[in-house]
Amino acid sequence: MNWHNWSIDRTLILFVGLAFLALGIQVTMFHYRQNFHNKAMWVPVISAPIFFITGMILTWYNAYWLRNLFLVLMWLGVLFGLVGFYFHFRGVGVRVGGWALRNFLIGPPIILPLMFSTISVLGLIAIYWEVR
Repeated sequence: MNWHNWSIDRTLILFVGLAFLALGIQVTMFHYRQNFHNKAMWVPVISAPIFFITGMILTWYNAYWLRNLFLVLMWLGVLFGLVGFYFHFRGVGVRVGGWALRNFLIGPPIILPLMFSTISVLGLIAIYWEVR
């Protein structure tokens, strides 16, 4: 495998796919710990492996339809992360004491859904990247 000839967009798509694998594992553990008490908790658990698989296939097989699928999935990832941020932020607020610092430390992690969005944005950058 000759890595010197890989374009930046191909390398970014590989990284994004692997990042969704790691993020998906972490999200699954956190949501499993909470017994999936809200059906929305299943969204990142199901979508992260789909994003991972699509990214890995796109890294090795650059088809037009697959790039478009990855593009749509990354936009969905941005949306899912922002919705997750809302749920997590609201989850901190409903704890006893509201939005106190201690609730941000022990409540739902508000940064993790934003990571879902930012990794999706990195995937979008890879798709929209044009070398001039």
